[in-house]
Amino acid sequence: MTASQKQRIARRDFVLAAMAIAAGLTVTGAAMLQLTVRNEPQYFAQAQTTQPDQSDKTNAPAESKPGGTRPTTPPPQPARPDADAQNKGAKPALPPAPAEKSAPPVNAR
Repeated sequence: MTASQKQRIARRDFVLAAMAIAAGLTVTGAAMLQLTVRNEPQYFAQAQTTQPDQSDKTNAPAESKPGGTRPTTPPPQPARPDADAQNKGAKPALPPAPAEKSAPPVNAR
């Protein structure tokens, strides 16, 4: 390519880029103008909280008492059965903990 061809291509690319930017700004300006001219109220999505049903007190948490134990419903179950249950054949809910792994000491060189 000659220098004049390179200059012509560069000028054409510059003009196309300028036209694309001008078109984008025109569309943006038209959209902004349309938003400001409208007389309709604009609605935005908002989260709404619902009030719990006050008539049903059976599912409500237990009242807290200062200095007392924390009430739980239902009471927690042990992860492992007691010794009598294990003798009768009950299996623990959790597997036994793995043994700690240790490596031989590192020899000094």
